[in-house]
Amino acid sequence: MAAKKSDKKWIKKAIKKPGAFKAKAKKAGMSTKEYAARVLKKGSKASPKTKRQASLAKTLSKMRRG
Repeated sequence: MAAKKSDKKWIKKAIKKPGAFKAKAKKAGMSTKEYAARVLKKGSKASPKTKRQASLAKTLSKMRRG
C-alpha cells in the first residue's frame, strides 16, 4: 500500500532543523542509531529536545526499512 502525499506531510513539519541530531551523534562519535539508544536510555541527562529528536530518528529509521 503506497503512502498518500498527505500522509508524508507530518514528516516535513516534524523536522525543524535537518541534520541537527546526526551532527550531535557525530560529535559524540556514534552512529545516529547508537546515539538515539543512548539518549533514550532511562536516566539519560539529555535535554527534552534531544530526546524528542532521538525518538523521531528512531521512528523514521523504522519507516525507511519498509
